[in-house]
Amino acid sequence: MAHADSPEGLPDILEPGLAVIFSGINPGLRAASTGHHFAGRGNRFWRTLHLAGFTPELLSPEEGRTLLQYKCGLTTAVARPTARADELSRAEIKAAASEFEHKIAHYAPRYVAFLGKMAVAELIGKRDVDWGAQSVTFGGARIWVLPNPSGLNRAFSLDALVSAYRELRLAIHEA
Repeated sequence: MAHADSPEGLPDILEPGLAVIFSGINPGLRAASTGHHFAGRGNRFWRTLHLAGFTPELLSPEEGRTLLQYKCGLTTAVARPTARADELSRAEIKAAASEFEHKIAHYAPRYVAFLGKMAVAELIGKRDVDWGAQSVTFGGARIWVLPNPSGLNRAFSLDALVSAYRELRLAIHEA
């Protein structure tokens, strides 16, 4: 079931018992205005997800709810949309932590995959966060940190993104 938890109207795509919930730090302006996750023209999320084997076909942002068929969900840690994630303050992320952790606990996925290190570092109160599996849980779910697929994040090529996301997919299937 989709949940419109954010006043800005970017609905969560969640249901209980998913294998993984992918969590961006917050909606981009285009995602918020269209009501579809990862709708920015340069965003590589949907292509990365497909190439990493999470979906058998390339989905468009408008087909986001289809992810539930593949035991994947989508949400954001902070509801407020911004052009860039660095427009959020640490205090704003910290303020969202309790409610966000409650949401993850409620839906009880096996993994929560944070897209980028900034939010997870604030949410779990750890300064240095590595990519991949973390030793702590969040809302009862195992944590996995993935590179953000935003078009603004050019530190990771498409191949590097696909490789990182595929590693999570393989860990889920092994668990």
